[in-house]
Order: sequence, then C-alpha cells, then structure tokens
Amino acid sequence: MDEHFVWVTTRRLRPGTLEQFETAWRPEPYPQGLRRAFAYWSENGQEITGVSFWDSKEVCDSWRDSEPEKQRRAAMAPYVVEEQEGFYHGRELAVPQR
Repeated sequence: MDEHFVWVTTRRLRPGTLEQFETAWRPEPYPQGLRRAFAYWSENGQEITGVSFWDSKEVCDSWRDSEPEKQRRAAMAPYVVEEQEGFYHGRELAVPQR
C-alpha cells in the first residue's frame, strides 16, 4: 500500500465569508510537491477543512515556510476565527465491495 503525507487544516470562519475565504485560499503559485488537495465545508459554511497530499513532509514544510504561503495566510486571516492543523502519514483503506 502506498503511504501518503497529508497536511490537514481546519478553520472556523466568520459568518458569511466562505466565498471570500475561498478566493484568498487558492495558492499562487501552485506549490511544488503538492499532489492533490481537497476542501470540505460544513453545511453552514462556517468551518472548512483542507486536506492536501504531498511528496514528503520536507516538501510540505518548505512550502509552509515560503513567502507565497505567508502571503496566502495573510490574505485568509480576515475571514478566519480559529485554525487547527497537523501533518499526518496514512494510506487509503480498502472498502469491501457490496
């Protein structure tokens, strides 16, 4: 099984700011070593979880320390009330066919 390196961030947003947050959230330039990224949000639009898959923890850490990421976080800051993040190792689980 392939092991994945995953950075997960969950943010609680100010009410009514999901659309503005999503505009600020998109990275520019696109990070080197980022394989895939997903966003999941609550029904009320006040919580969003980002899940990104990276080539390695070192590549992810390099992006997190970069100037473009600092600028991106500054652009998101007006919409964020609270943030939690973590870096994980994992693999896809096999789901039995029915």
